[in-house]
Amino acid sequence: MSDEETSGTETLETTCCIVGGGPAGMVLGLLLARMGVDVVVLEKHGDFLRDFRGDTIHPSTLQVMHELGLLDELLKRPHQEAKRLNGVVGGVEITVADFSQLPTRCQFIAFMPKWDFLDFLSEHAKHYRNFRLWMKAEVKDLIEEDGQVVGVRATTPDGPLDVRARLTVGADGRRSTVRDRAGLKVIDLGAPIDVLWMRLSRRADDPDQPLGRFDQGRVFVMLFRGEYWQCGYVIAKGGIDETRRKGLAAFREDIAKVAPFMRDRVGELRDWDDVKLLTVTVDRLETWHRPGLLCIGDAAHAMSPIGGVGINLAIQDAVATANILAAPLRAGTVSSADLDRVQKRRIFPTKMTQRLQVFLQDCVLGRVLGSSAKLNLPWPLRLLRRFPFLSRIPARVIGMGFRPEHIGPRGSG
Repeated sequence: MSDEETSGTETLETTCCIVGGGPAGMVLGLLLARMGVDVVVLEKHGDFLRDFRGDTIHPSTLQVMHELGLLDELLKRPHQEAKRLNGVVGGVEITVADFSQLPTRCQFIAFMPKWDFLDFLSEHAKHYRNFRLWMKAEVKDLIEEDGQVVGVRATTPDGPLDVRARLTVGADGRRSTVRDRAGLKVIDLGAPIDVLWMRLSRRADDPDQPLGRFDQGRVFVMLFRGEYWQCGYVIAKGGIDETRRKGLAAFREDIAKVAPFMRDRVGELRDWDDVKLLTVTVDRLETWHRPGLLCIGDAAHAMSPIGGVGINLAIQDAVATANILAAPLRAGTVSSADLDRVQKRRIFPTKMTQRLQVFLQDCVLGRVLGSSAKLNLPWPLRLLRRFPFLSRIPARVIGMGFRPEHIGPRGSG
């Protein structure tokens, strides 16, 4: 498609405009280009070097990379592998999820900086001439004609940019400009928690698997990242001001109490700039689409950080979207019924995951945060401890999700 200059605004024409160069947007762009669809991806930042939380690539996503023939190359990049998720509840350690029996190519969660993963996707997407990635292109509004979305208006360092497309996909995260401008109704499911993220150094004799610690009003999650731990300290919703009021010394002491072996390094938190707040949101759109527009990933359904599944659900959305819409996009006949097929395909795993997360937030994390007594092992965890093979069930939910998607043939649709 050719570019043109109109009244000082550069204009692009494409088949599919994807707003957001995160995992969902980049995977969708790669897959659609691979299937012969002309794609433009707009990313508002100048690079992918941003502070993502979690940095998890689950077995379902690794399976997608395998089906694309990219897995071996991806795993050459620096990463850590978690074959189990462990927890310490009231001083008792237990394996919550064991991925070793999953029916997937990779039976582990890979921890890899998201910028590495996104760079990897970008490199491979650019092999296709019908793929274009515009960095520093921030979408400000939608272009609508006769009730149909026909593109977006963006700003770039070189001036205004209009992208006109048969389909616009909002993959721009939980603070999505696309869904806001489209006026799509959001269902807020509530979240009683927020999370404080930080890095603490790792010693050679520390554990090498992810670990969640729960006791006496404290929840502390530790993700193994090679030379350091990526840590999350769970607080009550809106509790950041109270936490800061008590002071950094009290916060360090709280960490040391729930994770005693970290006492010798909590001093690495020199000031509150070393502690980042993640405001937890759990919501979803009532309808994910309008004529000419579709939202996927966090733009369609913001997830809790529980299980680290949000990024991988977003990638599953992208796979389903490519499989369903590639043929209609090539034919230039994408209908509202086609867009609704995507939502119907992905609404079940979205609802099931969010219901489970809300249950765990309200009935587990909320109860732990509200307790000052030493915790006893709840009966589901006592059952897991007595019958370790049951840990395969949460492993399947976390590692694969309720409806894993697979790469279809290049002519899918």
